[in-house]
Amino acid sequence: MSDFVRIHEVGPRDGLQNEPGVIPVADKVALIDLLGTSGLRDIEVGSFVSPKWVPQMADTDRVLADLTPVEGVSYAVLVPNMRGWDGFVAARVPGVIYEVAVFISASEGFSQSNLNCSIAESVERLAPVVRAAVAAGVGVRGYISCVTDCPFEGPVAPDAVARAAEMVLAVAPMQLSLGDTIGKGTPERVVTMLEAVSQVAPVTQLAGHFHDTGGQALANIDASLEMGLRAFDSAVGGLGGCPYAPGAPGNVATEAVLDLVHGLGFQTGVDVDVIAKAAKMARGMR
Repeated sequence: MSDFVRIHEVGPRDGLQNEPGVIPVADKVALIDLLGTSGLRDIEVGSFVSPKWVPQMADTDRVLADLTPVEGVSYAVLVPNMRGWDGFVAARVPGVIYEVAVFISASEGFSQSNLNCSIAESVERLAPVVRAAVAAGVGVRGYISCVTDCPFEGPVAPDAVARAAEMVLAVAPMQLSLGDTIGKGTPERVVTMLEAVSQVAPVTQLAGHFHDTGGQALANIDASLEMGLRAFDSAVGGLGGCPYAPGAPGNVATEAVLDLVHGLGFQTGVDVDVIAKAAKMARGMR
């Protein structure tokens, strides 16, 4: 297996979306621009969702306009539907590399609570976005939440996660980020889940997205590395969580993930000193 681990920085979106205070656009842009100098190749910078539900992301169009793009860096935005796609198209800057993220849940209960629809209906909603992105030459990434536990239904069966993955991949090929949304996963359960999902998608197509709510995120990443995963989401400074998942603060910190994977002998191309500065900046936004 490759000795290179790709880190997807999600702090400016998945991290900051859960902060209660208003964060100025200039502060968001300063964080993104600093992260862009670190060697990261994937930075999630915002989302085109209803400002009524996620007010922290209401200024994503201004963030895209003001950030200083770095050559070779892909800037990701979450786009839940065609209204969001239209917002992204209006805001994107020519010449910048973008990626569109779409999402579903492996749990029917979470899907109903978060999206007010079934899993199957959520796939129908994201399909036009994926098709539009593919037609426009924009990269696409899929998020699957609640891959071990649901805040409403409890433990999620590994086969349910595999079915959700299969449904998304039937729309188009893409990387799938598997999210332990409430941070209750353990290495043993993560391995069982990955064994199921790897029956429908190669591990090279999968990424791990672990919250550290239960203090298991790094152990889960270690177990995922053993399974062959080489891509992980993290948030600088351990920012954020999911506003629709009660009791789910705290993405795993980028600096902690780097310490782990570098200590295990993997390469990332990321400058830990720059990340340390970004983590200090991010913590100051809380």
